[in-house]
Amino acid sequence: MGANEIKLEEQQKQFKAKKFNLWLGMIGMFMMFAALSSGFIVYTASGVDKGIKTILPQMFIYSTIVILVSSLTLHLAFKAAKAGELAKQKLLLVVTIVLGIVFFILQVQSWGVLTEQGVYFINNNASQSFIYIFTGLHLAHIIAGIIVLISAFFCAKPSIATEKNVFRMDLAAIFWHFLDLLWIYIYVFLLLNQ
Repeated sequence: MGANEIKLEEQQKQFKAKKFNLWLGMIGMFMMFAALSSGFIVYTASGVDKGIKTILPQMFIYSTIVILVSSLTLHLAFKAAKAGELAKQKLLLVVTIVLGIVFFILQVQSWGVLTEQGVYFINNNASQSFIYIFTGLHLAHIIAGIIVLISAFFCAKPSIATEKNVFRMDLAAIFWHFLDLLWIYIYVFLLLNQ
């Protein structure tokens, strides 16, 4: 076995380990949100806050559209990386990053709408506090996702091997699509349980 083959084999092992770690992290995140969902259901089933309805901000719909479009632009950036089109990849990554920032801003504005309705994080109605917990934790992960996308942007250059660039984009895409699906889950869950 030659030195290049050994190096390639080592690289493949590292790639598999990093992807496995990413999946473990996402499973952990999903379990956290599943536990919060269960807590919310158990709390609201007790009837403590019966009759108190919270109207979800219209901004949540806009947020959903923005994050869906960002998943599409990231998918196209990943395809560009696989085709070796670095300029196109970087442009689409910038668009995805901007959409991620817009998503973040819309979520923060949604909190403003909630406070205008008299829905605060700390109040006598814990079911309303859960809205802030769900969206706040998701936003923390969005910040992590934006950092991953920025890293992918700066590492998309000719001096980096194509397979490393594609692998980095693959990880970024998996994580970002997961955050997209997680937001859809949160939004639908909140809609069904308001």
